[in-house]
Amino acid sequence: MQVYVNYDNKKWKRYNIDFEKIAEAAVSAEYKKSEVSITLVDDKHIHTLNRQYRGIDKPTNVLSFELGDNVLLGDIFISLDTVVKEARAAHISVEEHTAHMIVHGMLHLQGYDHLCDQEAAIMEKREIQILKKLGYNNPYTEDNVVCNCENGKPCCTFFHKIINIKVRENSVWQYILSALFGIICSFGFAPFHLWMLSLIGIGGMYYLTIKQNNKVGVFKSWIIAFPFGAFYGIAMFWWVLHSIYVVPELAKQFAIWTIPGLIGIGLICGIILSIPFAVIRYISIKPPYRAIWFATIWTFVLWLREWFLTGFPWNPISNITITLPMVINSMALWGALGLSCVIIGLVASFIELLRNKKCKSCLFVFVMYMILFLGGCSYGYFNMKQSGMPNNIDNAPLIRIVQPAESAVYKMPKSRQEAQDIAEQKVEDLITWARSDNVNSPDIIVYPETAYPYVMVDNRFPLSHILNTNVVMGTNSFSNGKMYNSMIFADKNGIVTHLYSKSHLVPFGEYRPFGDIIPTPGQLTPGNGKEIINIKTSKGDFVIVPAICYEIIFTDSLVPKNTNPDAIINITNDTWFGFTPGVYQHLDMVRRYAIESGLPVIRANYSGISAFVAPDGNVESLLPVGQNGNLDGFVWGAHNTPYRTIGRNMWMLIILVFSAIVSISISVFQKKD
Repeated sequence: MQVYVNYDNKKWKRYNIDFEKIAEAAVSAEYKKSEVSITLVDDKHIHTLNRQYRGIDKPTNVLSFELGDNVLLGDIFISLDTVVKEARAAHISVEEHTAHMIVHGMLHLQGYDHLCDQEAAIMEKREIQILKKLGYNNPYTEDNVVCNCENGKPCCTFFHKIINIKVRENSVWQYILSALFGIICSFGFAPFHLWMLSLIGIGGMYYLTIKQNNKVGVFKSWIIAFPFGAFYGIAMFWWVLHSIYVVPELAKQFAIWTIPGLIGIGLICGIILSIPFAVIRYISIKPPYRAIWFATIWTFVLWLREWFLTGFPWNPISNITITLPMVINSMALWGALGLSCVIIGLVASFIELLRNKKCKSCLFVFVMYMILFLGGCSYGYFNMKQSGMPNNIDNAPLIRIVQPAESAVYKMPKSRQEAQDIAEQKVEDLITWARSDNVNSPDIIVYPETAYPYVMVDNRFPLSHILNTNVVMGTNSFSNGKMYNSMIFADKNGIVTHLYSKSHLVPFGEYRPFGDIIPTPGQLTPGNGKEIINIKTSKGDFVIVPAICYEIIFTDSLVPKNTNPDAIINITNDTWFGFTPGVYQHLDMVRRYAIESGLPVIRANYSGISAFVAPDGNVESLLPVGQNGNLDGFVWGAHNTPYRTIGRNMWMLIILVFSAIVSISISVFQKKD
């Protein structure tokens, strides 16, 4: 260990004190290669420091300034005047009392404190052990303890108890708290929308991670953060396994996979969602940089989730603000990536500021994220104005959404004849459900995913001819020996004018990612991706972007570059998930995409929730879960957004470059300072 001793007051040199030896005796093994500065001053100097940095207008014996770095531990200031006075009062030598002050200061730099009785007991015990090895007596045998570096304010408040919880490395409580923070974090999303709990969960786990000082390897860093990711993932995604039990025939075959499924969700999420915490736990980095790169790594992981097993970027942390219109609309500027980065940056920099109140760079980083947050809100307000309803919508086509809300059990026939009877009955039902008491005939009728009971093999579609209007219908199609999950567009003459097939298939539901190792209900073929479709109506051309099911959760996945569609038509089938959180979260993902793209969304769901969503994410009207019926509406406000223009990948690059520039700027500022 390197100890730098600065004699600001030359009177210190009359005492024979081995500062280096005492400091080295007080440092733990993980800091043996670190550096510390000990500055020897008088009462006047330390009085100034105490008033400037701690707001206490009097001299003290010792002050410690922790830098939050494993290499540069910090600075210790010791006042000769106060030390001499206290040594005389305690009837001990100046050398012995100085040794106590050095040990006391060194322990502060390593994270020890004495704000409350429990903390004081731990710190005093360690001081006694170190001083004993150096040949000095117990400094705490007298009732009147001479160490007076407390802030003079009540310390055993609830806040201080929480912020100064000491959790032993590798203790059971460390992993229990990690898991608890993960569970808490999930409550910020639908249907709960308790966004503050998500911030507490992330902030708590971040604090738990950076509070540990011991250097650990990559694997150990991951294991420490693993419970957070695992339980966060299970709490968010358990509802996926509800689909196993919707249809009795499927339940008999797949129920055995429930527990393995939960374990699999926990393992995958534990590995992926713990990456940001594991990285900052492993690397040695100063507090302000740590907050910046934690937010950046979190965002990078969100970006990577777009591709894993065809991708599943469900519930970006930005979605916890869905009930805060100005905040969530900032995604029109920088998308879920940008808003997530700002939210995580705010949380991390706030925690760093709490731990390092005297760190100007920490304050700078927190203020920077706050400015970004407020700037995003300002643009969010502008996006809401752009998305407003026009004064005249007479030229907008009337769109009717049909929600069958039919039981999935009803769709499982026991024989070929029963299948034929059910299909014929369903076609009649589709016609009945589409008709309404509304005197106005719709220009387009939109049915949900898998609504049509027949497989499409040609371009004939009598149902649209019967309804005498344009029909958008979800069905399966067969071509060149391959089966697709498709959306057909048919005109009032009963002719299919266009067929779009889903490109982002659901792993384990629509295709086998690991071959036949894990059984899968279907094996479909992906479509070609982004398309623009022109529907001719009596009100003119209506240009739409198609999206089937969860394709709409992928940013940049739907709208081709340099196009200006009027809306997105999203058909889906959430019957498999009943009334679980997944149904409500899926709608929030639709609202997010509407904001990012600046496009209204016409959403037809088989069993809920069907809705008209405005470009500002507002749900203009809806049919709730499980309710059969139809819903008429118009769409408006389509506009391009900065996020749609710049794109997801370019925004990720901007975030990386911005983080690097800010980090370099802070480094330069600190050197000049």
